[in-house]
Amino acid sequence: MAESKPLSKPQSARERLLLAAFGLIRSKGFNATSVDDLCAAAGVTKGAFFHHFPSKEALGAAAATHWAAVTAPMFAAAPYHAPADPLERVLAYIDFRAELISGTPAEFSCVAGTLVQEVFATSPTIRAACEAAICGHAATLEADIAAAMAEHGVRDVTAASLALHTQAVLQGAFILAKANDDAAVARDSVAHLRRYITLLFQAKSSGGS
Repeated sequence: MAESKPLSKPQSARERLLLAAFGLIRSKGFNATSVDDLCAAAGVTKGAFFHHFPSKEALGAAAATHWAAVTAPMFAAAPYHAPADPLERVLAYIDFRAELISGTPAEFSCVAGTLVQEVFATSPTIRAACEAAICGHAATLEADIAAAMAEHGVRDVTAASLALHTQAVLQGAFILAKANDDAAVARDSVAHLRRYITLLFQAKSSGGS
């Protein structure tokens, strides 16, 4: 899923809490973040927290959903949609994702990806919200991938599986950046993804197996 800063100024205590969660989840993790931490970062009272969220788990699920909602307009307006050729659109998407990888992992990593790594076995509610966020974003790529596959004769993969593969590489790239404390490692992984997709379509266009 997307790594991005929010596009709009928060307007309510609920949104301030969700945006505070983005930063805290990416910088210290969900399990290490307390309700008090969230309230302090958002500048709201504990009463306001529990007015909007019955539990920290509910906040976590809402954060994954809000992450998808907040980043969707940025991706919808991004320049990778401009090329007429669908394969060029797919490659431009990958280039766009590489451009977003700058600063520290806490600045560019995915909230949904970070969350699900922590709680996939302990919170089905948050896991489902993260799955919807990550896979929902992947689904936005399927039409361009399917059109590129039709033009280039790629038939041994599906558009859905290739779209999900892009997210697998991106999430893995964020993990490597965290492990190495180095954004360049993540950008290298995304560059390999670009090479793979380029070679996949070139091979099919030239009649290769």
